[in-house]
Parts: sequence; C-alpha cells; structure tokens
Amino acid sequence: MSEATQGQPPVTQEFERVLAGASSTQASFEEERPSFLKRAQRFLHVYPTTVPFVVLILGLLLGVTVNPARFLTGSNLSTVLTQVTIIGIVGIAQTLVILTAGIDLSVGVIMVISSVVMGRLAVIDGVPVVIAFPAGLLCGVACGWLNGSLVTRLRMPPFIVTLGTLSIIGALNTFYSQSETIRMQDIEDNAPFLQLMGVPFDIGNARIILGSFLLIVVALIVWYVLNRTPYGRHIYATGDDPEAARLAGINTDRILLSVYVLAGLISAIAGWALIGRIGAISPTAGENANLDSITAVVIGGTSLFGGRGSIVGTLIGALIVGVFRSAVSLAGLDVLWQEFAVGVLIIIAVALDQWIRRVSA
Repeated sequence: MSEATQGQPPVTQEFERVLAGASSTQASFEEERPSFLKRAQRFLHVYPTTVPFVVLILGLLLGVTVNPARFLTGSNLSTVLTQVTIIGIVGIAQTLVILTAGIDLSVGVIMVISSVVMGRLAVIDGVPVVIAFPAGLLCGVACGWLNGSLVTRLRMPPFIVTLGTLSIIGALNTFYSQSETIRMQDIEDNAPFLQLMGVPFDIGNARIILGSFLLIVVALIVWYVLNRTPYGRHIYATGDDPEAARLAGINTDRILLSVYVLAGLISAIAGWALIGRIGAISPTAGENANLDSITAVVIGGTSLFGGRGSIVGTLIGALIVGVFRSAVSLAGLDVLWQEFAVGVLIIIAVALDQWIRRVSA
C-alpha cells in the first residue's frame, strides 16, 4: 500500500483500485484496437493481388481519359494483349523463382536461344519439326538445370548465378545463330508449326493471337500446381523460411532445382510463342524480357523476399505494364516516359511490399 492511500478509508481505497483497473483495461483495449492503416496492412498481406488490381483499373481509367476514342478500340486492346503474351509467359517462369526468394536474370535469353534452336534445326538444318521443337524445349530445360545446379550445389546467390548465365547463354546464342535472322517466309515454307502461336482469331472487334490462349493455359496449369498440390506448398514454404521447411522434411535443394528447371521449360515455351508473335526467329528478339518479367512479377504483388505471391498477380502485373505503356503512347508522350512510368510503379510496388511484410515481422 502506498503512502498516499495509507490514511484513506478502506472504501475509498477500494474505489481507487477499481478506477485504476478500469483505466488499465481501457488503455489496453485502445492499444490492441488496430488503426485503419494497420487493418489495411493486414488485409493486403492476406490479399496481395488487391493493389495490382486497383492499379490496373487506374491504368484503364487513365487510358480512357487520355484518348477514349482509340484506347477502347479492338485494335488497341488487341495490341496490348499481344504484347502482354510474351511478358506474361516469361513472368510466370520468373514468379516460380521469386517465390523461392531467388531471381532469374536469364529467363529472357533462355527464351531466345530456345527459339533459335527450334528454328535453326527445323529451317536451316532440315531436322523434322517433331524433333526440332522438343530440342528447343530441352535447351530451355538444360539452361534451367544449370542455374538450379549452381544455386543448390555451390550455394551461390541466384542473382550472381543468373547474371553469369545471362552472359554465357547470350554468347552461345550469338555463336550458334551467327547473328542471322530467319525470315517469316522461310519458316512458313519449312516449319509452319513454329508460327502456330501467331495465328490470329477474331473475337468481336478484337484480333487475338493463339499465343494469348497459350498464356492462359500455362497460367492455369501453374496456378493449379501452386495452389492445389503439395509441391506448390513446398515452393511457398521454401521461399518463406527454408530452414523451417528443411526441418519439416522438405528437400529444399530438390525444390529449388526443379523450380529453375521448370522456369527454363516455361521460358522455352515463351520462345515458341515469340516466334509466332514476331513472325520470325531473331537472336536479338526479347532483349528486355528479363526486366519486363521482373517488373510484371513485382508490380503483381509477388514479394522479392519469397513465400508470397500468385500467378494471378503476375498476369495483372503484365497487363498493368501493357496498359500504362499504351496509355502513355496514346497521350503522345515520348517512349522514355513509358519507361519512366513503369519505373515509378516498380519502386512503389517494392516499397508497398516492404510495408506489408512488417505484419509478419
């Protein structure tokens, strides 16, 4: 009992104790009640695709505001979807790697060399397309296996590994292709199957290439694997906390190796779509696919620190890139402002991811 309460009647002392308890309870309740920002932070942690979806809506509104007569036309929307096709497929490959807290700077060059292997074997060397096409896919798998092996066996950072293989594969691509572009007519005459993903379909006033449907198929398959199979849960667990995943019995090295191999395969599939997209086989096509894929993944809400993200978010991120570039172009601004807008979106997305991650910190 304190000196201040020693001389007080027992009833008064008991009353003050009740008041003190009530104040303590009220203060505790006020401290536990989360603020609006805290509730928003937790909501976005549970539903990470909310922000990219809102940004996509804002991009559409921007396009409508800038030039409603042209932005909503079937031809413009077709162009956006066609551009998004390659970014989306390569972005799916990148998503798998980033979910494991890694990064793959070589997905774009894997895509290109796979398309070159398919094309040169089928068109230049006269190899039947039933052999040339799988050979191109195997090329992508081999590149992914190289990345995964260096990461898992030598314990090298994925950034350094894929930065090195970016240069290695790029040099091999230049050597093998001899820097020659295979023309559309040559492909049509010798291996028309390689241009299949460029076949257009008219849906209303929009013309969509078959490659866009390939993007949807690949996205659905990978979404199912990530969300409905134990393997997908192991990918998330490995990226979230590899040590805890290892203690839980998950072979994290095997998961990482398989993820890089799968990313290589998907990049090779993107190479097939690239041939249909540009109508030719060029060793310099898709030079920005590496950065574009990372952009789509990050803007789509996938955390660069691993363990959080989705294929749906990546598709939305790819659409955001396409929509904003289209809106800026229709506004009559220089191409450099398209890159400026995308750069701002990347910084905002990463800053937002850091803020959201504090919930689980």
